[in-house]
Amino acid sequence: MKKLLVLILVLLIITTATVLWCLNEDMQKQLNSPLNLTEDSYLKIRSGQSLKSLANTLVEKSWIPHPYYFIYMGRKQGKASLLKTGEYDIQSGTTPLQLLDVLVAGKVRQYSLTIPEGWSFRQIIQAVTDNPNLKKTLSSNDPMTVMAELGYPGHFAEGRIFPDTYLFPAGTSDKDYLRRAIQMQENILHNEWENRDSNLPYSSSYEALIMASIIEKETGIVEERGKIAGVFVRRLRLKMKLQTDPTVIYAMADTFDGDIRRKDLSIDSPYNTYKYRGLPPTPIASPGREAIYAAMHPEAGTSLYFVAKGDGSHYFSDNLKQHNRAVAKYQLKKR
Repeated sequence: MKKLLVLILVLLIITTATVLWCLNEDMQKQLNSPLNLTEDSYLKIRSGQSLKSLANTLVEKSWIPHPYYFIYMGRKQGKASLLKTGEYDIQSGTTPLQLLDVLVAGKVRQYSLTIPEGWSFRQIIQAVTDNPNLKKTLSSNDPMTVMAELGYPGHFAEGRIFPDTYLFPAGTSDKDYLRRAIQMQENILHNEWENRDSNLPYSSSYEALIMASIIEKETGIVEERGKIAGVFVRRLRLKMKLQTDPTVIYAMADTFDGDIRRKDLSIDSPYNTYKYRGLPPTPIASPGREAIYAAMHPEAGTSLYFVAKGDGSHYFSDNLKQHNRAVAKYQLKKR
């Protein structure tokens, strides 16, 4: 009888060990085999979602055959309470264990919104408002109100946002997006100001930002920005009016229909650089890095005028006589 009990105990131990070994092998196979995905897929983790709930979701999606191994391993590895809320792009070939790592690391889906160089603050706010992946928390689109809500009360908004493509997860607020873009502009402006050329006619980095915004609107050709900056800097030093069309267009706002007429050059606005000397009171757009660099490093030369040639580039002149001939050639089409 005693021998029989010992035999039964041995058989039970062997059977249990065999079952556990088979279960472990099956678990390792399932957890290290790719999820049942035919293509890259999408997964959303809700705020407060448990590991058990997630495992059941994966079963409902037919990504795994049952939830038990996934739950067991998640708890064993201490990851049950570390799942990060958000949207995830899951690549075909991902295993359940790799999925756990992705969800714990918080590698959420990234959305993007691009702010082009030369956009006005009004255009930027409209794009932010229209973006469906940004959470709307601003109470108004009024520039001064927006700046106050972003933590910059009394600051002008124009030119303060750095044009770039910004990535962000779903649920990011409009305020967080804009603060990030403002901080980027501040960092770049600070660094460029610290490394600027000597003897520039700016009393502050803000005046350099104003100049950069004008340069940005005057040309899209990178190679010309330094030359245009040189023209404007020489004009400032000589106390000449800048006479730049983009400032007039900015002053005209919604009344601008695509053409500047002679009467428009006489409108009474501090932004009308045909009427008033010096820089306008604020930037007229958001300048990019190259325009900011050009404002800080204007190209040396003798030109004081330039005119659009019609192909995106400009013709530069040293004096008014040369400039008038260039205007006749390129603007009036007279030879």
